[in-house]
Amino acid sequence: MDEKRPTGRQLAAARALAGLSQATVAAVARISVPTLKRMEASEGPAVGMANNVEAVCRTLEAAGVEFIPENGGGVGVRLQKS
Repeated sequence: MDEKRPTGRQLAAARALAGLSQATVAAVARISVPTLKRMEASEGPAVGMANNVEAVCRTLEAAGVEFIPENGGGVGVRLQKS
């Protein structure tokens, strides 16, 4: 798996930070809710087709979320400054 792929926990945390429901993220990313649920439940890198994971990331980034890569302190997410 791609080391740059976000983890399932990052996707779930990002969605929560953005205040979006699974249904909303799935609709904007043009994937099914069960597909998003599987991604978010992933241990380690988010499972799923690369284009679907990228669509979810783009949706969350458009909502103001920034994915933080491993930097010695672990991966994470944060809201961008306005």
